[in-house]
Amino acid sequence: MGRWRAANKPAAPYITAAGYRTLENEVKALWDRRHEVVKHLAAAAAEGDRSENAEYIYRKKELRDIDRRIRYLQRRMPQLEVVREDPADLTRVFFSAVVEVEDDEGVTKAYRIVGSDEASLGRGEISIDSPVAGALLGRSLGDTVEVILGDTSVRYTIVDIGYLSKSKC
Repeated sequence: MGRWRAANKPAAPYITAAGYRTLENEVKALWDRRHEVVKHLAAAAAEGDRSENAEYIYRKKELRDIDRRIRYLQRRMPQLEVVREDPADLTRVFFSAVVEVEDDEGVTKAYRIVGSDEASLGRGEISIDSPVAGALLGRSLGDTVEVILGDTSVRYTIVDIGYLSKSKC
């Protein structure tokens, strides 16, 4: 039996309009993929003994994974609140802000604060629930924040704050 862990804090329900459209497209693509997998699964099942049929076993697993993701998105998407408007105060860091920070060594990084369902560090998008976003939220240009990342702490100075224009859904 594993060790007991406290339940994770629920993710913030915010998402950008573009992020919500991406989830809608993902659901549509999953349903299309599911229809194809079911067709292949039926063909594999018709071949006979299912216990040694690798194609049948693979397709069952693939169908299970698709169904799991569809169920998650069907539960999660109604909970999401699409943020379509910029905040009233554009001089402070809020949801969907693009924030450029500089660390103590002079290295600059740009982050966009988005919902947890659309975050991608590779694209420079961090979750509103992340420690970095938590430290930056509500801060202004020139403010210095300290972010604790595991055993280390990093100090960032806010160099620039901007907001991308949002399109309507």
